[in-house]
Amino acid sequence: MAGNNESVGKTLLVAFLVCLVCAVVVATAAVALRPVQQQNQVLDRQVNILMAAGMYQPGMDVQAAFKTIERKFVKLDTGEYVDEPDSYDHLKAAKDPARSERLSGDEDIASIKTQENVGEVYLAYDDDQQLTRIILPVRGYGLWSTLYGFLALQPDARTISGLGFYQHGETPGLGGQVDDPGWKALWDGKQLYDENGDVAISVIKGHVDGGTPNAEYKVDGLAGATLTSKGVSNLVRFWASEKGYGPYLERMRKNPDGGGRQTASAGNPGGEA
Repeated sequence: MAGNNESVGKTLLVAFLVCLVCAVVVATAAVALRPVQQQNQVLDRQVNILMAAGMYQPGMDVQAAFKTIERKFVKLDTGEYVDEPDSYDHLKAAKDPARSERLSGDEDIASIKTQENVGEVYLAYDDDQQLTRIILPVRGYGLWSTLYGFLALQPDARTISGLGFYQHGETPGLGGQVDDPGWKALWDGKQLYDENGDVAISVIKGHVDGGTPNAEYKVDGLAGATLTSKGVSNLVRFWASEKGYGPYLERMRKNPDGGGRQTASAGNPGGEA
């Protein structure tokens, strides 16, 4: 019996030591790889911003291209630039009651529940330091998930140049069509606001053609994905409204040059958000 007990004890000891060694190896690897993971996350975010703005080319030097883009912070209720540390995360701020606002049902058409007080924007410039794109982080609920993406505008702060999502859980082949390049291309040139300055853009049921009234404000719906289409329409309209980036975009329309690089400090392009 003693021999059996020693055998069982030794087996358990060996199993414990193996588990301990494996745990140490995994923990060490996780710590060692964390900087690489963070760098890859920043790079992926930069690629998605460039893609939404129509500035991405396969094989390009993403970090070099991103040097023409400036990250800035905006107080959403006034549209004014404010200073925040490079580490500022607007999604984390949205979960902090001290740095966010809880939205009522009527105003929360994007179904995000809480909204950060300070948002962020990305301003793209050409070699002559002229503003070429205004890129806004957007999010809202579709059918199964919250869609996270970027809406890019021309310098007039009303003409859409691109829309893309970097994270969502919509049904592949249905709501997942938000990733389809053909559908995303339909947003280019659409108008965000009507002549009175009211939010006019919407995703409709069916197709937009030459005979569609006010076609400049409408985008084809996603086939077989009515609720995802409605969610995308609502999230774009929300972030273009007075509750979103509306006050900021109005300021930009009054100042076509953007005033971007003279108004506040730059922040870390493509950093945490």
